[in-house]
Amino acid sequence: MREIRAEVVRDAVEELFIQANLKLPPDVYARLCACAASEQGTLASGILHKLVENADIARTDDIPICQDTGMAFVFADVGQDVHITGGLFEDAVNAGVAAAYEKGYLRKSVVACPLERTNTGDNTPAVLYTRLCAGDRIRLLAMPKGFGSENMSRIKMFNPTAQVEEIVEFVYDTVYQAGGNPCPPLVIGVGLGGSFDYAAVLAKKALAREVGVHNERYRELEERILRRVNESGVGPSGLGGDTTALWAAVEAYPTHIAGLPVAVNISCHATRHAEKII
Repeated sequence: MREIRAEVVRDAVEELFIQANLKLPPDVYARLCACAASEQGTLASGILHKLVENADIARTDDIPICQDTGMAFVFADVGQDVHITGGLFEDAVNAGVAAAYEKGYLRKSVVACPLERTNTGDNTPAVLYTRLCAGDRIRLLAMPKGFGSENMSRIKMFNPTAQVEEIVEFVYDTVYQAGGNPCPPLVIGVGLGGSFDYAAVLAKKALAREVGVHNERYRELEERILRRVNESGVGPSGLGGDTTALWAAVEAYPTHIAGLPVAVNISCHATRHAEKII
């Protein structure tokens, strides 16, 4: 049994959320640069180059990529041979989030009650997904998620007889209806199967997969979605162009014989995440 003190978790979470908000992941940045170079439209090309410039300034000047520094999502794979000492794991995660948003001068956007709308003042609580796994390590994935794009996400309970083309069109329609609201170009996470709630978790987790790396079982579906979405003409900032999406990632899970849940979680060009193993 390996012991990990709660403050180690807290410090790791703090580090990850500051890093994620200031530095665009290299894979997302590389795809953004490539799209800026290949975009045919003058206006669209100019917007993409500005987004690249914005990411460069954020990285070099240590300032947030976007003013919406997001709600904090944490995916934690906790080894079953780990024992957390000196406090509760969830408390340590939230303490790390609070410290990051204070130390990093990040906007605090979380309200305690969805109806009363009183700000919690420290961007907590985080949305925490914890999975018990083999080993004596903890893998932390931090995702600050802005709600301009989150608000454009959708879920649909398809009949089990639904065809692949219907799923592709559902994703396309989600993106087309969103227009410029989620700040395209987008990264699109798609969750297939599971249940109403778990499909949405899969879609969120899909956003953190490296841009350019396919889920081999669903490679064709990912390619079809990306191609179809980029035919929409929505373009960067919704002002037209070839690049509506940078990438589409599909994650799947077994489901019931009577259902086919499909969730679409949209992320803006600033698809922010950072990982660490402790």
